[in-house]
Amino acid sequence: MKILLNPAFESLRAFVEMTPQIFDKEGYTIYKGRNEIKVLRVGETDINVKRYKVPMLFNRIIYTFFRKSKGLRAFTYPTQILDKGFETPEPIAYIQTMKWGMINYSYFISVHSPYSHRFYEFGNAHEGEYEEVIKAFARYTARLHNAQILHKDFSPGNILFDKVDGEYHFCLVDINRMSFGDVSMKKGCENFARLWGQTHLFRLLAAEYAKERGFDPEACTDIVLEARQKFWNKFRRKHQVKFDLDI
Repeated sequence: MKILLNPAFESLRAFVEMTPQIFDKEGYTIYKGRNEIKVLRVGETDINVKRYKVPMLFNRIIYTFFRKSKGLRAFTYPTQILDKGFETPEPIAYIQTMKWGMINYSYFISVHSPYSHRFYEFGNAHEGEYEEVIKAFARYTARLHNAQILHKDFSPGNILFDKVDGEYHFCLVDINRMSFGDVSMKKGCENFARLWGQTHLFRLLAAEYAKERGFDPEACTDIVLEARQKFWNKFRRKHQVKFDLDI
């Protein structure tokens, strides 16, 4: 078993070392799909533990010998984000278990974010609702992109937020797919495609984002709406869309 532990959390080493043994028995599940995420209480701290499924044989070879696993990327990327002043759960540890000399289950352990809202709630929002937070989010995303941070899975479940002391705060999660470098207008505007919401919210989002980054609002809006339509048309061929898709 391979363990990478954030030195700031040396006091949790015993808990980290026991995680593979206790994962199925303790805590409560907040997400279960291909992977499973649980919240466990250690002393006064709520801790997130994400267990990644065992990869298919080809990916087991790739992640064992040639490429960083998703969990390892999730453990190493937060430092780059936190160092630039953006919020993401502080990483505690990465665990990689082995079977037959190759990666088996892996775990990413982090501090649990207290933010209670996700972007799913914008799915069927009407005009007059959520405009304030959407504008704040557009400005936040512009700052994120100007800092050369691009979350490649910028989807509703991966953006947490709350209003704290009168200001909206945002927190990125599930950050194993990231890109660090210049973010062009096209890349930046296309980054919104996976979000839930009606057309009027995307127009507002595009206009505020363009204003913050000094882009042409009409050109940015066109890119946002085209990328949104392309993504969701492809998505609904195989999946049910859980909100009214007005395209």
